[in-house]
Amino acid sequence: MTLIRRLWPTIWYYRGRVVLGVGLVLATKLATTGVPLLLKQLIDALDQKPTPLTVPVLLLCTYGALRLASSVFQELRGIVFARVLARTSREVALRVFAHVHMLSLRFHMDRRTGAVIRDLERGMSSVSELLDTALYTVVPTVIEIALVTAILVGRYDMSFAAITLGTLAAYLLFTVRMTEWRQRYYKAMNEADTEANASAVDSLLNYETVKYFNNEGFEARRFDQRLRNLEDTGVKSLKAASLLGIGQAAIIATGLTLLLWRATDGVVAGRMSLGDLVLVNAFLLQLAAPLSYLGMIYRETKQTLANLERMFALLDEPVEVRDRDNAPELAVSGGEVRFEQVSFNYGEREVLAAIDFVVPAGRTVAVVGSTGAGKSTLARLLYRSYDVAGGRITVDGQDLREVTQDSLRRQIGVVPQDTVLFNDSLYYNIAYGRPEASREEVFDAARAAHIHEFIETLPQGYDTNVGERGLKLSGGEKQRIAIARTLLKRPAILIFDEATSALDTHTEHGIQRELDQAAQGRTTLVIAHRLSTVVGADEILVLERGRIVERGSHASLLAASGRYAALWAMQQRGHDTAAPSRTDATAAPGESVPHTHPSSTVTTQDLS
Repeated sequence: MTLIRRLWPTIWYYRGRVVLGVGLVLATKLATTGVPLLLKQLIDALDQKPTPLTVPVLLLCTYGALRLASSVFQELRGIVFARVLARTSREVALRVFAHVHMLSLRFHMDRRTGAVIRDLERGMSSVSELLDTALYTVVPTVIEIALVTAILVGRYDMSFAAITLGTLAAYLLFTVRMTEWRQRYYKAMNEADTEANASAVDSLLNYETVKYFNNEGFEARRFDQRLRNLEDTGVKSLKAASLLGIGQAAIIATGLTLLLWRATDGVVAGRMSLGDLVLVNAFLLQLAAPLSYLGMIYRETKQTLANLERMFALLDEPVEVRDRDNAPELAVSGGEVRFEQVSFNYGEREVLAAIDFVVPAGRTVAVVGSTGAGKSTLARLLYRSYDVAGGRITVDGQDLREVTQDSLRRQIGVVPQDTVLFNDSLYYNIAYGRPEASREEVFDAARAAHIHEFIETLPQGYDTNVGERGLKLSGGEKQRIAIARTLLKRPAILIFDEATSALDTHTEHGIQRELDQAAQGRTTLVIAHRLSTVVGADEILVLERGRIVERGSHASLLAASGRYAALWAMQQRGHDTAAPSRTDATAAPGESVPHTHPSSTVTTQDLS
């Protein structure tokens, strides 16, 4: 009922169809119940040795009409309610999908993609099953049992009703107890299925890593272990279901036999006619099917609820970053960014403490420091992936927590270190920066990122598919795609988060020129390991253990002979001794090249 209440707003939107569907169900059950009553009258009429002229033609016609009506009403109900089932399933799945995208980065860093997708798939299919079962199977079955019981009590002695109700009570009690016992096996089977699916997706997403370490056999064994768990729990669940079915059949058979015995005894004693015997037998057969079905429905409903609980658990995940009520949109005039005494924690661990700096409108500020110093956290706080624990961040004097997330993120463009592309065309991936952009605007963005000419040389041009996560492209090509779609977005504020650290030196220099051009006239925050990429910044901040330990221009920091100067000297020595490597410039169009990093190895070691 809790789940039905959550689904009810969507269902009630189609209340006309729901009411009509319920009316058709009632008509179906009335027609179905009327068939045995007519059959009794027909048998009693024929029992009087009728001549051809006295054959009850009207009864025969009515019997046929009721048989047809019960089937027609049932099918019409399916037609009327089909849209309700499909729309409810679609809207709930969409709500969960949208909610998962609204969840904070903290949730997505812990999630397993395969498990989330599997829960969503099972939950989506379970929504329509639950509604169809609740509204058009359970309720009609209860109505039918009530009608038959009332007719038996009204026409015959109380023993018929007592046997019917006793059989029903025993059946329901047995079904509930056994299903609850079986439910633990079904939940375990679901868990095993989710684990197997998550393992398969994770392995396929990391196909190259599997190949690099020659671990195909290991992955197969790991997946087989998940499948073995799924097999074992599935067998236990099926065995439990079979035991449940045997018990249900035994209870129904006992009840039907007792009712038929009472009817036969009544005919022999002269209290009941042959038609009465046929009527009771027909009712018994009519009740046997829904009773058997009711048990299966209860079992299936429990499984459906288990699936829905997992999907709604996703929907119940709290949204960590929320807009305040009636929050205004961000109004950007210049794009000045201020961090004012900002602090932030991951759980008990302090990541940032008393961070205070300004990125003037149209200027560039770079942040350097060792791994774990909190550099990327600055970018995530500015993008409001998290809210600050203390202090505040403002854009043109407006606290980020006071404006809508959507308006803030429209004004910020991010070029990350690891550019992940959609498994779609080059055009789609660039146009993703602003889906409503014209084709010419997409081309202009590609030209600005110096990727247009390369794309034009490909056989399929902009329609070339980039593969899973863009694996068909080299690192430099992917970064240029990232720059192009960021430029297409037309942001007032740019964040370069280690945008060139995964590239070799030659490619890095080419990409750096494009990044510098992209930053012209925009407020820019640069997060970097390689100090050579931030030489031209208006101000450089050196971050250590969540605190700013040095700040100034490249020249002033070198002159201060502090931490920055020491890091610069180390990186310069590493650069001078590094061996040259093959770069994107020598790759064939569309060919990925192995990227070696002559300076990044030294940089990572030095900074840590």
